[in-house]
Amino acid sequence: MPISPTARRRRLGIELRRLREASGLNGTEVAATLGWSATKVSRIETGRVSVHHGDVSDLLDHYKVTDDTLRRELVALARESRQKGWWHRHRDAMKAGFDSYIGFEADAAVVRTYEVQVIPGLLQTEAYARAVIEATAMRPSAGHLEKKIGVRLARQRLLTRDDPIRLHVVLDEAALVREVGGPETMSGQLASLLRWSELPNVTIQVLPFRSGAHPAMDGPFVLLEFPDPADPDLVYLEQATSGLVLEDADELAKYAQMFEDLINRALAAEESVTLISSMISS
Repeated sequence: MPISPTARRRRLGIELRRLREASGLNGTEVAATLGWSATKVSRIETGRVSVHHGDVSDLLDHYKVTDDTLRRELVALARESRQKGWWHRHRDAMKAGFDSYIGFEADAAVVRTYEVQVIPGLLQTEAYARAVIEATAMRPSAGHLEKKIGVRLARQRLLTRDDPIRLHVVLDEAALVREVGGPETMSGQLASLLRWSELPNVTIQVLPFRSGAHPAMDGPFVLLEFPDPADPDLVYLEQATSGLVLEDADELAKYAQMFEDLINRALAAEESVTLISSMISS
């Protein structure tokens, strides 16, 4: 599976931060020596921006890295991280931060998500996605609307490719009850959920109303787990106008524990399928 440019930037940043810390320098000292701003060093190390291979060479010189193999690997990673993902041409139609999330998602091995109001984008039908996007975009242009729908449907290939991601969804019962796009659209969406649940790499659990209060009542979240141990897990939180990526280890541990709690409170996958099926026929 090819690594996305977003994931390459993150991996490069982690390695550059490790080398800086090993050299006993802080970001301000490095920035001052190279004539950069401290913000530039921080954004490179957090993978927020792509970095020119020449800048990587300068950093490696400053950190006195003499391992030729490591230098070639990191310079190559810098070149590759400047490539554009398939979603880049649609950035103008995305909320701030979501293009980065798509890059991380494309490189993930496991996606665990809790949703309250809507069916997760990875499982939405075109009609349902259109209804959600029309409602949340607030007077979107026709061009942006079609781009958003196209990106959402394209992401679903992650579930059916040769090396698919593993998706575990805990879905609040409210998302099944809320009628989005009308009865026909909602019926089609529920039927689609049943088809998705037949895939061995997709698990859908419904959190019923009767489960009462729970630790995740503050809102939905996504946990991403990556195949390479060098790439730490992350959490993505989506808001009305932007998205936020969390990488702090303590925060990650809290969200992972919340998800385990939701799993234990939710209906088992088989029971969830039965409930969804009953909603289609009702």
